[in-house]
Amino acid sequence: MKKHTDKHHKVEHKKAPIKEHAQKHHEHTVEGTITVSFKGIGFVRIEGEEESIEVSANSLNTALHGDRVKVSVHGKGRNGQPQGEVTEILLRARSGFAGTIEKDRDVYYLIPQDQRVYVDLVIPKDDLGEAKEGDKVFVAFIEWTDPKKNPIGKVLRVLGKPGEHDAEMVAIVLESGFDTGFPKEVENESKKLEEKGITEDDLKGRRDFRNTTTFTIDPEDAKDFDDAISIQDLGGGVYEIGVHIADVSHYVRPGTEIDKEAMKRTTSIYLVDRTIPMLPEGLSNGLCSLNANEDKLTFSAVFKIDMQGKISDHWFGRSVIKSNKRFTYENAQETIDSGSGEYYEELVILNKIAKKLKQKRFDEGAISLEQEEVRFKLDETGRPVSIYKKVRGDTHKLVEEFMLLANREVASFVAKKHENEEGVFVYRIHDEPNTERIQNLAIFVKSLGYDLKMTDGKTTSRDINNLLEKLEGTSVKDMIQTAVVRSMAKAIYTTQNIGHFGLGFEFYTHFTSPIRRYPDTMVHRLLARYLNNEKIDAKEWKFYERMSTFSSQREKEASDAERGSIKYKQVEYMSERIGQVFDGVISGVTEWGFYVEEKETKCEGMVPLRTLNDDFYNFEEKRYRLVGEKTKKIYSLGDKIKFKVEKTDLGRKTIDYSLVN
Repeated sequence: MKKHTDKHHKVEHKKAPIKEHAQKHHEHTVEGTITVSFKGIGFVRIEGEEESIEVSANSLNTALHGDRVKVSVHGKGRNGQPQGEVTEILLRARSGFAGTIEKDRDVYYLIPQDQRVYVDLVIPKDDLGEAKEGDKVFVAFIEWTDPKKNPIGKVLRVLGKPGEHDAEMVAIVLESGFDTGFPKEVENESKKLEEKGITEDDLKGRRDFRNTTTFTIDPEDAKDFDDAISIQDLGGGVYEIGVHIADVSHYVRPGTEIDKEAMKRTTSIYLVDRTIPMLPEGLSNGLCSLNANEDKLTFSAVFKIDMQGKISDHWFGRSVIKSNKRFTYENAQETIDSGSGEYYEELVILNKIAKKLKQKRFDEGAISLEQEEVRFKLDETGRPVSIYKKVRGDTHKLVEEFMLLANREVASFVAKKHENEEGVFVYRIHDEPNTERIQNLAIFVKSLGYDLKMTDGKTTSRDINNLLEKLEGTSVKDMIQTAVVRSMAKAIYTTQNIGHFGLGFEFYTHFTSPIRRYPDTMVHRLLARYLNNEKIDAKEWKFYERMSTFSSQREKEASDAERGSIKYKQVEYMSERIGQVFDGVISGVTEWGFYVEEKETKCEGMVPLRTLNDDFYNFEEKRYRLVGEKTKKIYSLGDKIKFKVEKTDLGRKTIDYSLVN
């Protein structure tokens, strides 16, 4: 079935897959989260298993992408991959879908914008609300229990027309499970806190840094400032450097409506044109934000540190600051580069210490995997007029190093405080890479003439760094770095510490961004209690572990929304450049073709295998390449090529490219 693309043509809706007779004699049943491809095939990855279970379209039994399911495994397919059938939906991943309303005869359907939703939703006339045919809407997923029938939905919100900038951005947010506004009771609580402001009682027991040189360094378009840095010369080459973080937990108390809403969101979302905050604007941009020349309540990590980055003492606790200046990354960099300006000496000292901290990190095993990010310049209608790469200068790295320092030292302090007793904490962990993926990576780099050292099927961060150092200045560096990133595990939140592989830290947490991340707020609460020598019982431990798991999930959903908004704007940008030729690099290889990323804008598109008419190409998965049977021509990850933009599909967020010889 295909999606409706022209309202003057007959609509061909995606019907529910016809259920085939299930195989008998199932070997065993497992549970997992299902991933559904745009072809309507499911894959369930089971923890501890190297191979995922393939589920054919007619064995999905109403399972949708992201659902937690029970699967009956019944042998292997022709490709040797385990095959299964969904027998039960344990937990639905989504409560609603965005898409376009279409009508076929006398029945209204939602055509989902997500291609992984392989079936259209039927919308009863009574549940259309104000929606009309052709409208972009958000629909509640009411029920789907019979795989032979289409699911039922109800229109919750009319967003506008397909292709309208605001409608598309809001659709991405809603479909990711977030909301663009706050409930009235949350706004009311926020307003009362704003009106109350900071009182004398709030200042009691806080360390006063208002007379210490302090400033913020943030992006030019930032509105919420949740971290500031202070510096004081103690003499003898030693400095007191404070990392001051907005004291969100002072205002956002457990059980309040603001806290309940923050727990649902767990994170802010940053789209190409807007921020969807975790906290109401009055808090995130006002009361909690460390605006210049205003008294602000903070939670601080303060260090006595020398020019070599060696720490001789630390202090953690609640404080009050008054930032002297709001720097942007750009004007702080300009001050350093020009050799003069406001707070020039302080910035230079901080920059020198930051570089020592960074060098020490890499000496101890941190992995250097900086990846390029893009930004958009939009016109008044929201259409992208240009795309440019985000430039990371010394000032970005300066802030990053001191935030990493505070996060690491807070985690180490709490862990060491409970060396001989149990104590709950929220850690940010990053596991070692999956053995199978690392072995595949080693095979791949070997084919390019490089070695990745391995011991018993494992590698260390130092081994990966040694490999990347050898690649410096070579044409294959970006390609191998991309492959390394894809072999890595994802960082998550948990109460069970195993360290952070990528950073090379034994202990690590998120302490520095409570305005935009709920785990940081939890860390502040726990740290405050430990500083007061309080005990935390087992029931609370379960709460923190549950919230850590949920926060990791929400972080991924927010990241998907952010990537979705970027991808939409990249497709929109290329839709006005059909027929133009660009330089690019192969960024992904699959059995149906390869992806190409444009050099400057990072707009990624597909060169379909069917368009390569000069040969029959075989996909070598472990070597990330396609090889021609007769010509032996190779298309490999990282190859530089010239391509032409053939077509774009905004609904599917896809771009088709063709090779230019």
